[in-house]
Amino acid sequence: MSGRRAFARGFVAMVPLWVGVVPFAVAYAVLARDAGLSVVEAQALSLFVFAGSAQFSAVGLIAQGASGLGIVLTTFLLNVRHMLYGLTLGRTVPLSGWRRPVTAYFLTDEAFGVVAARRERSFGFVLGVELSLFATWNAATLAGALLGSAIPDPTALGIDLIFPLAFIALLVPLVRTRDELAVAGLAGAVAWLASRWLPGGIPVLAAGICGSLLGAWLTRDRPPSAEVDLDDAAREVA
Repeated sequence: MSGRRAFARGFVAMVPLWVGVVPFAVAYAVLARDAGLSVVEAQALSLFVFAGSAQFSAVGLIAQGASGLGIVLTTFLLNVRHMLYGLTLGRTVPLSGWRRPVTAYFLTDEAFGVVAARRERSFGFVLGVELSLFATWNAATLAGALLGSAIPDPTALGIDLIFPLAFIALLVPLVRTRDELAVAGLAGAVAWLASRWLPGGIPVLAAGICGSLLGAWLTRDRPPSAEVDLDDAAREVA
């Protein structure tokens, strides 16, 4: 019963981000249909890839006639940052047996951000957060694939600001000391600078690595903790 309650809490915790998820899933589906994908193919990407930036990139490359290898390599680079998320969750949330690959499959930026902002560290809560986003993303994808170009461009409505604002709202409560502020500032600066010249998820990965290294250097004289705190790791990745 406690697992079900944790799942429900996680599912509800993601609800505020639905307002940002829905329009972009719809926009992805419209672009996928314009690129020549069928409803089934567009939906399959949301079901089996489940990564917004990678899906947008993939349909753009498909429209340009890119090779299968090029699409795979591009989407891999876009999602390589999830290695940092996975390493952190694997050390802070009890995950054994089948729970580990399931958590990895449904892991996203938004899910990691919500879990990092909460104190609950259970598989039920994490799965609730992840499946809340998964269900919403796929339902909106289907709606977009069926309704097509009748839906207005989300960026024209200013909805593209929702995700950055949501992540800022998740990050700010986690920054409580000068060291944490320095880590967040460096990571943000690296991400912004790298995004001007590097593609896809590379800026996020570079920001995570630089933030982690700075955090390790700033805390080099502190005694090691027996358990890694997800909030600390999230601040370094962010």
